[in-house]
Amino acid sequence: MTLWKADLSVEGSYDEAIQGCTGVFHVATPMDFESKDPENEVIKPTINGVLDIMKACAKSKTVKKIVFTSSAGTVDVEEHRKPVYDESCWSDMDFVQRVKMTGWMYFVSKTLAEQAAWKFAEENNLDFISIIPTLVVGPFIMQSMPPSLLTALSLITGNEAHYGIIKQGHFVHLDDLCMSHIFLYENPKAEGRYICNSDDANIHELAKLLREKYPEYNVPAKFKDMDENFASVAFSSKKLTDMGFEFKFNLEDMFVGAVETCREKGLIPRSHKKQAVEECKENEAAPAS
Repeated sequence: MTLWKADLSVEGSYDEAIQGCTGVFHVATPMDFESKDPENEVIKPTINGVLDIMKACAKSKTVKKIVFTSSAGTVDVEEHRKPVYDESCWSDMDFVQRVKMTGWMYFVSKTLAEQAAWKFAEENNLDFISIIPTLVVGPFIMQSMPPSLLTALSLITGNEAHYGIIKQGHFVHLDDLCMSHIFLYENPKAEGRYICNSDDANIHELAKLLREKYPEYNVPAKFKDMDENFASVAFSSKKLTDMGFEFKFNLEDMFVGAVETCREKGLIPRSHKKQAVEECKENEAAPAS
């Protein structure tokens, strides 16, 4: 294995690394929901970074296939949601820019970047495939909490700003997503976009799972302005499974893997009760002001 140092924000940074390669997997993107300058810190770097990698692939003359990791945020963000989403759907950028919901800059950046990549691939005769994962959940190796888990585990951490994203949630295990990339890269018949989603679950179903699996956390049972009767929304992976791909992990596998990894790394407490006791002790030990 050879490791290369490159920077998505530096033009030509990936040229040397890509030269001589036959396949390229583009899986990275700026992801900062708290950015104070989303246009310059998230949106432009994402689009420019994708195009720079596409240009490097075209210049190499050796790259046979490019696999791009897109996002469900390119598909279903619109005012009136459909009962089923497939690869033909695109998010409504006018709606996103107008409402500016949590994560809006990520939805814009991924949508415009994928569309720019498709245009470049068609103009330069590149074999390009995009994989559209839903919310990625599971164990991880980094020391900080992955951005996707800030949303996925918001019912445990109490981050209510992310509840809207999981109101009608769609999830895939990290390992299944990785295997889908390899599967489609190796399949000569693969073309176009592919949704990679194994489980649809609304916020009430997810909360029930977490309460039963982890009663030590104060996972809420009711949510403001979210009754239990809203219409279900599904992400269809039919195109992917019709190719022969099989998902290996279910919703419980994903969240157990994520929670246990976060506990091992000290990113979430073992229980809310223990956290409350420790905070109380800290307050008692603190000098009076």
